[in-house]
Amino acid sequence: MVVDRYERLSALLEILGKRGKVDVDDLAAELDVSAATVRRDLDHLAEQQLLTRTRGGAVANNVAYDLPLRYKTARHASQKERIGRAAASLVDVGSVVGLNGGTTTTEIARALATRSDLSTRADGPSMTVVTNALNIANELAVRPHVKIVVTGGVARQQSFELIGPLATKILAEITLDVVFIGVDAVDPARGAFAHHEGEASINRMMAQSARKVVVVADSSKLNQHAFAQICPVTDLHLLITDAEADPATVAAFEAEGIEVQVV
Repeated sequence: MVVDRYERLSALLEILGKRGKVDVDDLAAELDVSAATVRRDLDHLAEQQLLTRTRGGAVANNVAYDLPLRYKTARHASQKERIGRAAASLVDVGSVVGLNGGTTTTEIARALATRSDLSTRADGPSMTVVTNALNIANELAVRPHVKIVVTGGVARQQSFELIGPLATKILAEITLDVVFIGVDAVDPARGAFAHHEGEASINRMMAQSARKVVVVADSSKLNQHAFAQICPVTDLHLLITDAEADPATVAAFEAEGIEVQVV
């Protein structure tokens, strides 16, 4: 049973992406909610131009159903919050931190924004954050203790990440103390992956610019593969995941020399 509204919207979009069209009564039965609730959800998504309403249901728009970030946030939300807090606690005052886009790295940004020991110093901000994620930059731009550096590039609507050649120029000229990489999949044999090759390319450059590479991934991302490799497992230093991670998988990462922090 899907209870949370954003989880329900996410499930609804996934169903629509697979089938191309949906019926209100069928969705109500499948999601275990009232037909009136489904109608409201469809109307809301139509306002976001994510679908087109029809009599009795909806059809898919000509959009990529790689779900927009705001509809992914409810998935494994508590795990991602714990991972975000654990990652943020590793950042030292004065550090230069890299954050790519994604729901888990967004939780890291929120945790950094509220760390009481990172208040503004007399000589300026207490940390620098380099990101290619527009939503993360937006959240941290109002925090006086954080200096924000945003890469150039073309924005992907699905993830709010900036990608392409314009994003690579600044990354070639800087060094990061630590980069936190959110991934679509990570495997102890093959490394970290993203679904989109453009995101993988920028994330790879961020990893190459960092002294320490930390993958942040809830347990659903472990032992999985995706289309484009971000970096091999030999480039990773630390994996932060949640307590539902399979112990055998954790041991496999540790056997590759990667420290694993389970939260």
